Amino acid sequence: QVQLAESGGGLVQTGGSLRLSCVASGGTFSYYTMAWFRQAPGKEREFVGLVTWNTGTTDYAASVKGRFTISRDNAKNTVYLQMDSLKPEDTAVYYCAADRTLVRTSKNEAEYDYWGQGTQVTVSS
Repeated sequence: QVQLAESGGGLVQTGGSLRLSCVASGGTFSYYTMAWFRQAPGKEREFVGLVTWNTGTTDYAASVKGRFTISRDNAKNTVYLQMDSLKPEDTAVYYCAADRTLVRTSKNEAEYDYWGQGTQVTVSS
């Protein structure tokens, strides 16, 4: 059974940095697409960014482009979300998700098959 486990959340000041990790287990992830989503209080969950396991192709939401970087370590089955220049509006629960459909790079959360439990990121002003 595929499991995703996020870590690395916490409290940081405006302008600071955090790195989130997502460890995947219980499956073969060579052709999966891995994504990060976030949900702020009172708001819908939104796409943050994605990376494909096999090619390392990335894509980002406009709101984080240039500040956040997604990478993966295939040997460790781990995906990272490096968040720099954090803003109070980045405060949210961040979720890691996996899409097992081949060669799809979707920003739609409904197309993701597996989810982690989430990790809280709070950016103070």
